[in-house]
Amino acid sequence: MTETMPATGAVGCERAGGQGLDANQEESGNAAIMALLTSEEGRAATDLVITCRVADGGATTYQAWAERGMVGWVRRYAERGYTYEVVEACGENPLERQDVTALSTLAEELAAAGNPEDVQRAFIEQAQLTYPYAYERIAQLFDSPNAPDIIVSPKSYAYGRQPGQHGALDVVQSRSPLIFSGPGVKRGVVAAEARQIDVAPTICRLMGFPLIDGMDGSGRTSSERGITPDVYLKRQDGRVLDEVLDDADGRPERVYILLLDGQSQTELLHRLESDPTAVPNLRRLIENGVMLQHGSITNFPSITWPSHNAIGTGAWCGHHDIVNPTYYLRAQRETISPQGMQFDTAKYLGDGVETLFEAFHRVYGEWDGMQGAFTASIIEPCVRGADHATLERRLVGDRGELIALTQETDHEISPRWVEELEEHGHKMMGQIDNRGLAQARQLFRDQSHPTPKLVFHEFSQPDSAAHDYGPHHEGARQALDETDLRIGHILDVLDSLGLFDSTLFVITTDHGMATTDVELRGNPARIPERHGMAAVTCEPCIWLRDVAVTIEVASDGRTARVEVLDNDADTTGERPPVAGATIRVVDSVDGHVATTHTGADGLAAFAIPADLLPAELALSVQAEHFNTRHLRLDGTNISPDPHSLYAESAG
Repeated sequence: MTETMPATGAVGCERAGGQGLDANQEESGNAAIMALLTSEEGRAATDLVITCRVADGGATTYQAWAERGMVGWVRRYAERGYTYEVVEACGENPLERQDVTALSTLAEELAAAGNPEDVQRAFIEQAQLTYPYAYERIAQLFDSPNAPDIIVSPKSYAYGRQPGQHGALDVVQSRSPLIFSGPGVKRGVVAAEARQIDVAPTICRLMGFPLIDGMDGSGRTSSERGITPDVYLKRQDGRVLDEVLDDADGRPERVYILLLDGQSQTELLHRLESDPTAVPNLRRLIENGVMLQHGSITNFPSITWPSHNAIGTGAWCGHHDIVNPTYYLRAQRETISPQGMQFDTAKYLGDGVETLFEAFHRVYGEWDGMQGAFTASIIEPCVRGADHATLERRLVGDRGELIALTQETDHEISPRWVEELEEHGHKMMGQIDNRGLAQARQLFRDQSHPTPKLVFHEFSQPDSAAHDYGPHHEGARQALDETDLRIGHILDVLDSLGLFDSTLFVITTDHGMATTDVELRGNPARIPERHGMAAVTCEPCIWLRDVAVTIEVASDGRTARVEVLDNDADTTGERPPVAGATIRVVDSVDGHVATTHTGADGLAAFAIPADLLPAELALSVQAEHFNTRHLRLDGTNISPDPHSLYAESAG
């Protein structure tokens, strides 16, 4: 069944920059969608093909396509943020199931996979999955001019060569543990729904920050919405998790965020419930605070660099602009990789957001000697504004002491990581985490600066082990044990300094982790390029390379002129002309009429035969490094229609 509704009053992309599919990309976009959903490789690996359609004037409809059906929706301003309304459905709505509570335990996850005897084959099909906050998480991405034209969400088990993987929209890859421990929070377990973007405003509320005239999730300030200040950060997409607060329990003096990269929520719960001796230091923190039963839902894509910065800013990646570990800048014609660079990537964070480090300095003052707030980012990529920032090469403290502290705990690194993990860096994660531990211990012991007011500390070992072994493998469990030991050293330092009871600890991760079928070696985002399409692909994102074509028919109907431009504007804001494009004109029975080529100005012209009406002609435009366009002489596209995939269900 197909259903279409009006989309009046909808709000489009906040900052237009070529993201999504416009009229010049209808043909290539539809062709890419169909290749992803109908090719053999595509059917094996693709869950969702996601885009937004941007009409002339900016009207925007968001779409998710799957073999089982498609859905289109719009968003409108609400009193706070946006509301979302479905305006088109065909076949089964692939995003209909958005239950946050689904598959919250290991038993539920394994049952959804058919209870395999081997946990390495716990593959979950789409019919068993949900997609929490799908409309919001997808729409936000396309607010950034860095966003792609299309993003692919693979089947939960169908991406890459590693036994564990993440990045997709589904609940397994998008669920992170979330625990608040210390002053100002309840004790026990709560069933509140939470998102990564809720962490930062909840921290601000617990620390007693003032409300400011900042932007909410719709990009409008409080004053623009006609109300008194109601947010804590420059851009606050998230909400305060009131369900975890206990105002009668006092207020923390500092915050320590412990991020266990890639740690599965269901695995953590399993360890806590099945082994009373496991992870004693995490258990201590959990018992001194509140754990969210269903964790929190991550950014989309559910990948490290975008997610870390969502946690650290309270804003989705479409608003902080680090939309993927690697992404394409259309105007610069350049692909950049903040995660690939590792260091010096704070410059890619957008100006429209404020990090927690910047907010702490705004409230408590800049660090100056023994004055102001001293803040630290330890081996994690939300770094802007941090005084100590590992990934910006700003290390505070004596180097000799740091080396000595590192050596003290070297013996606690399991030799299996070097012996068993992949060559591309995971071998070293034990050493890297141990160096981060040394930095943390030194920062709290160093008397040359104030006690850290905010620490954001990543532990990478859970992620590397879950990738290389699988999220439910014994090796991933040992990685969590080793991480817990490092957390114990941090708690020991705070205990010795009398700081534990006055510190708010936040324990979370940047994404979930799903078991992968390594035999598939799936990578659906590459399919359009493999089908000969012109695109820039940074999995799971696709930027199509298309031409903008304008056709002018002379008033006497005897000649026509074609202008061919690069569809992506350059740094001047203009679309450059495309020289050397081949224009082929055919009549209504596919007979050859004319062939011509564009000059340096992107222009070409041809004669219309006297016996033919312009409506009887069509043309193709072929240019090197661009997708071919097919149009009628009135400028309308000749394009495949992916709705045809659901013709049987519509009938």
